[in-house]
Parts: sequence; C-alpha cells; structure tokens
Amino acid sequence: MRKPGSMWSLETLGRVRLSRHFFMRDFLYSEIGNFHEKQNLPDNPELAIETGRAFCQTLLDPLEETFGRVAVRSGYRSRSLNQYGNENRLNCARNDNPLECHIWDWGTGDYRVAGASIVVPWFADRYADGRDWRDLAWWMHDHLDYSEIWFFPKLCAFNLVWRPNPHRRIDSYIAPRGCLLRAGENPDEDLKARQKRYADFPKFRGIAYP
Repeated sequence: MRKPGSMWSLETLGRVRLSRHFFMRDFLYSEIGNFHEKQNLPDNPELAIETGRAFCQTLLDPLEETFGRVAVRSGYRSRSLNQYGNENRLNCARNDNPLECHIWDWGTGDYRVAGASIVVPWFADRYADGRDWRDLAWWMHDHLDYSEIWFFPKLCAFNLVWRPNPHRRIDSYIAPRGCLLRAGENPDEDLKARQKRYADFPKFRGIAYP
C-alpha cells in the first residue's frame, strides 16, 4: 500500500482492521493536525499497519475485553506531524527520542515501535474518586506484555507502548511521581500484594464474544 494520495486511498487505509476491536482509522485523528491543518499520513503504510497490529492485538484488545471501551487520546503520528508538534511545544517528543512511540512507521526489526495515549473509562471513573493509579499499573504489569507505560494526571491517561523486545518500564506524572519500575528490575511489591490492589477488577478478558 502506498502513502495515501487521495481521499479514497486514505479511506482505504482507514478501513484496515488491525485487530478484533480496532481499525487504522481509530488512530489517524490528530488534534494538532486538525487545528494546524497538517496531514497525518504514514510514509510507510505497510510498516504502520504491521506495528499497529502487534500493538492492538498484544495490548489494546486485552484491555478492551477486560474493561470495556478503550478511548484513544493520541494514536499514530507521522514524522512530519510529530516534528511540528515538538518544534512548537505541543507535547510531542523529538522524533529521535528513544521513548517516542507514536511514529509507527519508522524503524525495522527490533527497533519497531507502536504506542498510543489512551484512557480506560472504567478505571478513570474510579481514579476520579481517589483510586491509586498504581493499581492499574500493576494490573497491566501482571497481565500485559507491554514495553513502557507513562501515566498522566488528566483522566489517568497513559502512554502504552509495544516493542518486539519489551523494556517493561513504568513511569508516572501522577503522585507519587517518577519511575515505578525500571527496565530489568523486579517489582518492590510481591505478586500477592499486587494482586490485592486489583482484586475487584473485572476478570481478565471477561467480555465474551461469539
């Protein structure tokens, strides 16, 4: 598939199904691109689809099938759009930042990456009532093959990242701020203590489908 050169080819790209629950179109909307009239189109659609499928099937589908709808706050970004966002201080990391996860079509082999900023509404409601973000962090650590997770104060949104060889790192801008778990480290809390944190969570992949 070539880079979309018309509305119809963009529509075709948007219809590509990445997983049971997600299509490419779910990740192409950009508030930066919309407001500043910048296109958000992959230079390498095949690679964007490949990494996007791995991301959705490995990480987002299990979340959706456990907690219900997952809301995408910021998904795919083209290199040009992400660079514009970084240069204009619009909360975009540099394109060459090792932690930049939104550019799905830049990298090969073990250097492929895909990620998105998402909200889990089921947990956001509980977070608004004072629930500790670390309860969800440890649930994801114990159930998902993630690479990095970064938590943010608004709605308890977080960046969730897939890589072929996951780093397994968790950081947060919510108090207590900082790094909860560094790559290669073992958690300070043992498994039983972590499980108590999320004992009331829905059953993993608890939604049944025909």
